[in-house]
Amino acid sequence: MNSGHLLTVLIFLPAVGAFALLFLKNEDHLWIRRLSLVVGIVEFLLSFLPVFSVSPGTSGLQLQEFHHWISVPPINYHVGVDGISVFLVHLITFLTPVGILASWNDIKHRVKEFHIMLFLLEVGVIGIFLSLDLVLFFVFWEIGLIPLALLIGIWGHEHRIYAAVKFLLYTMAGSILMLVGIVWLYHLSTAVIPGGSFDLPVLQQMLQSGSLVLSPRTEMLLFLSFFLAFAIKVPLFPLHTWLPDAHTEAPTAGSVDLADVLLKTGAYGVIRICLPLFPLASRRAAPYVAVLAIISIIYGALVALVQPNLKKLVAYSSVSHMGFVILGVFCFSDISMQGAVYVMLAHGISTGALFLLVGMLYERRHTFEISEFGGLATPMPRFAAFFLFAALSSLGLPLMNGFVGEFLTLLGTYQVHWDWAAWGATGVILSACYLLWSYQRVFLGEVTNKKNLAVPDTNSREKWVLVTMCLLMLWLGNHSPFFTRRIAGPCNEVIQQMRRDFAREAVAPPKVAPPPANRPVAKTGSAEQISLERLGTR
Repeated sequence: MNSGHLLTVLIFLPAVGAFALLFLKNEDHLWIRRLSLVVGIVEFLLSFLPVFSVSPGTSGLQLQEFHHWISVPPINYHVGVDGISVFLVHLITFLTPVGILASWNDIKHRVKEFHIMLFLLEVGVIGIFLSLDLVLFFVFWEIGLIPLALLIGIWGHEHRIYAAVKFLLYTMAGSILMLVGIVWLYHLSTAVIPGGSFDLPVLQQMLQSGSLVLSPRTEMLLFLSFFLAFAIKVPLFPLHTWLPDAHTEAPTAGSVDLADVLLKTGAYGVIRICLPLFPLASRRAAPYVAVLAIISIIYGALVALVQPNLKKLVAYSSVSHMGFVILGVFCFSDISMQGAVYVMLAHGISTGALFLLVGMLYERRHTFEISEFGGLATPMPRFAAFFLFAALSSLGLPLMNGFVGEFLTLLGTYQVHWDWAAWGATGVILSACYLLWSYQRVFLGEVTNKKNLAVPDTNSREKWVLVTMCLLMLWLGNHSPFFTRRIAGPCNEVIQQMRRDFAREAVAPPKVAPPPANRPVAKTGSAEQISLERLGTR
């Protein structure tokens, strides 16, 4: 396999797995699960290859692949990876086999269709993280919505239809806004390149060189069209109300993928699209976005503190943690942005583990109500230890993964806006409150409900899944340089694009000097090269 096809294999291997499942009988549940697990593990192992292709300290896109898709308008299959997207891809490829194992005995009807939806969701999410063409990005964005809505609506709990429809309405509203922004930006590019372009690097080059100049009003409207779509997916207050319902009603694997990966696509879109393309609008909007992020941090923690439902408690903790991500991104600091990306990775592991544990508890007691539990550490000592480990990781205990991301985010924020950091730090305190208090009510003390005396502890399958996730929490907490050295270059590149001088905001674009002789050359004959050459000669 040459390096140019590696990313394509990563994107579409789950689709091949979904197609292979169609040849198995519907009632052959064991082999459906086995085949799904094998495909998921192979995909996870392949995702190691891009990780080591991104060298520490480097920036720029690696392993790019470019093919023509549609001639008019020029829509291309353009994919690539850098230090930010590579670990997010690695995260989804890890969590897919984890979700399959977690649902081994939980899903008992439409088992084949369930695993097909998991694979299609993986295709959509990986495609989002690797796409470098805006239309291709939008296509994968939409591909990721339908499987999750079906996972909630078919295999969810009592109010699953309501939660699935609410999820679709929110996310589709954001998708429409993003599509409007994509078409508008393409129309503006036709004034610079004949036929226009949807290619993200080409559009960034247009704006950076000054060949395409946006008026402040146009830039702000374009920024909002993309940002609102991403803010819904994060989700950012007050666009978060779909998330608790979706989490509560989703099956365990759906909750894991939703919390650990799908929420990250919104933050990734902000970093990849909003900031480089619309730097002035991003800076003008930063104070307002920071206020919403701080509200998300505090509000999500306070609501989690008073939640009687254990799964909703973990869901609102996601709202709080993702607020740290947006706060770190909109401080426009190298350290805070690295911290934001690290929070995304750490949140995926620790919150994913919490959702797995809550799902395992639901399999045994068929309820999420905290009042139904109490003293579970007596019949379930191993389960209680795993839950405490994941809770300590989520609240940011030093030497664990949650600490590194939150510390870097708050440190970078403090260097720019100390008051934002002070407000954001209250979320760390509140997270300790709601997680430790919930642990006390569920696991400590005497057994208050006789039904809990007969609850079995973790079995071997559950134990090895949880041990793996706990080891990852320790690895992320103690070997952060392995990640930050690869994240630093792309984050710094985004910051540098934010700092470029756009003082000249005339309606007519200024004359641009020819590109320097030592300019990097793209592959011969590619549409990307032709577009950039035309751009440089205008």
